[in-house]
Amino acid sequence: MRVDIWSDVVCPWCYVGKARFEKALAEFAPDGPGGRIEVVYRSFELDPGWPAGQTMPVLELLAAKYRLPAAAAAEGQVAALARDEGLGFRTDREIGNTFDIHRVLQLGRAQGFQHRVLGAIYHAYFAEARPIFEPDTLAAVAADAGLDPGDVRQTLDSDDFADAVRADERRAGELGISGVPCFVFDGRPGVSGAQPVATFAGALREAAASPS
Repeated sequence: MRVDIWSDVVCPWCYVGKARFEKALAEFAPDGPGGRIEVVYRSFELDPGWPAGQTMPVLELLAAKYRLPAAAAAEGQVAALARDEGLGFRTDREIGNTFDIHRVLQLGRAQGFQHRVLGAIYHAYFAEARPIFEPDTLAAVAADAGLDPGDVRQTLDSDDFADAVRADERRAGELGISGVPCFVFDGRPGVSGAQPVATFAGALREAAASPS
């Protein structure tokens, strides 16, 4: 079985959903992904039109959309859910264009480190509020997760893996995916959102029992 997960690194529900899915996966496949189950994280940009190189405090962005009291309440809600999953969550982080981060994640996939790199980026962003949109910070986080710093720099200084990001985004459109996280089981969309662990466990059992 293969599970493809479309997500964006600035999406708090993707952050929580990853933790919940991995708990379900650990119950379903105690030996971890691989063998019985291949898990691939796919690129999805929540705001592909965000200007490259520009960032904004998350609360400021949310306040512009929903007014400050509602923005703070929304952040507080997801922060509580994250902490319930044992995840760090800070509200003083900034948001920006994620295209280059997705290219680095594609590099991680090519080198067999995608899960570790994604986990490190999520932790740096949500738990530590590090400026992952700055190339030096992103390169340091990716290198700490196992990637060669020179390879990360080569990727950031070029268009490497841009086609892979765009291919994932086109595939999301073909599958009708308009929001993330979205979990696709053997090519069949199955679960959207940061669902409870039991929901993911049920989806894994159902997918395993269905003919490919």
